[in-house]
Amino acid sequence: MQLFDLIATTVTGLGLELVDVERAERGILRVYIDRTQADVEARGPVDVEDCATVSHQLSHVFTVENVDYDRLEVSSPGLDRPVRTLQDFARFAGHECTVKLRVPMPGTDNRKTFTGILQAPHGDKIGLEFESKDGPALLEFTLAELDKARLVPQVNFGSRKA
Repeated sequence: MQLFDLIATTVTGLGLELVDVERAERGILRVYIDRTQADVEARGPVDVEDCATVSHQLSHVFTVENVDYDRLEVSSPGLDRPVRTLQDFARFAGHECTVKLRVPMPGTDNRKTFTGILQAPHGDKIGLEFESKDGPALLEFTLAELDKARLVPQVNFGSRKA
């Protein structure tokens, strides 16, 4: 079983969603988890207890499966969460996102990187409404054409006063 699949099985078994797995220098294994959309609305975002639970469970799984690592880090995906699957694109439709394609799209001045508002997927096509030099435009791409996509952080530093 691949490492990603092994971790995904464990994380989903705990009622959470695996967002990403990354190996870093010095044997660090980073695991990014999130709640499902329904859980976020009901219970809020991932918290420290969720990360501790996943870390504890994965430590046991890695011992049994002889996974080589020196240090395990489990955290939320952050404000600039990666968007990878069609389900992710559907979940975050209407949010601002930066998309990097594997190759430039025809008619976009050889651009590969776009920032705009995600549209809900239609079949295997994903839409991104962005501002071109000629005004608003719609970029359509598939997961096969996608290199990476991340949400643009939305932070409100407004006053606490109502």
